[in-house]
Amino acid sequence: MIDKTTYETPTKFKKVSYLGEFIKDKTAILGLIIAGWFLLWSLIQGLLEEIASVTNDPRLGYILLPSNPFTTNPAASLEAPSFHSLALIFGTNFLGESILSRMLYSLPRDAIVAVIVVFVAIIAGSLLGIVSGFMGGWIENVIMRITDAFLSIPALILVIAISIPLKEGFNAVIIALSIVWWPTYARFFRGQTLKIKNMDYMQAAKLNGVRRHSLFFRYLFLNSIDPVIAYAALDFGNVILTYATLAFLGIGLTIPIPELGAMASNGLGYLPADWWYAVFPSVTILIIVAGFVLVGDRYQDIINNRIDY
Repeated sequence: MIDKTTYETPTKFKKVSYLGEFIKDKTAILGLIIAGWFLLWSLIQGLLEEIASVTNDPRLGYILLPSNPFTTNPAASLEAPSFHSLALIFGTNFLGESILSRMLYSLPRDAIVAVIVVFVAIIAGSLLGIVSGFMGGWIENVIMRITDAFLSIPALILVIAISIPLKEGFNAVIIALSIVWWPTYARFFRGQTLKIKNMDYMQAAKLNGVRRHSLFFRYLFLNSIDPVIAYAALDFGNVILTYATLAFLGIGLTIPIPELGAMASNGLGYLPADWWYAVFPSVTILIIVAGFVLVGDRYQDIINNRIDY
């Protein structure tokens, strides 16, 4: 009988402090601050907006904002950025609404889309990738051919094609992105499964009668999750950028709720004279995406140095 301790610790790791490694890289710290602020603000603001909806008290939705993002003021139409008022730091749009307030109000939707889409992609991708890599044969061929079919079409085009039949709306975009986003994760988990399934500790687990669902989760999924988390951090930025692009094209909007991509699109017609209308929402998207990229890149470096098969 093979001793179960022979496969309890299948992967050798170098001892690494994640926080310590992040602190060594100033750009990673910057990315962590950007991504952390974005997620924290989105959580707080999103909860306030939800409470405002439940209680029918819209004031709760903008209690932390410089001003009501839906208050129009034709007299202040396209007012340039000014430090005389917090609400006017980024100027106003053509309706006289505060661009800063509308940007801050819109951020929870970007976070919700990123979290849901990446989570669903990891779950679906891990299931299909691990099953195909472990089972092999016709099952692997079918799953991988479907994966290839999805990957052969640009994600943005496929999302638009799926969103239109579902009708425009926020939920439709989330569904469409979730349907499109899993193939990369499926390929990744399949590759990890092919690498891991013939290792000694996997053979020992099989001989000791470990059930298949335990093999899938405990030995294949968990031993693949570290690099997946690193890629997911990068992918957060990709999802946010894709969602902003859809909003820029007018897909997935819920009038009158503001979206960064739609704000940038609306401001294009006012360039270059009223540059702030399009520039500030666009730069905000860029900064948020860059923050997740910096975190993901650094995390990948840490994982690559830590894992030692």
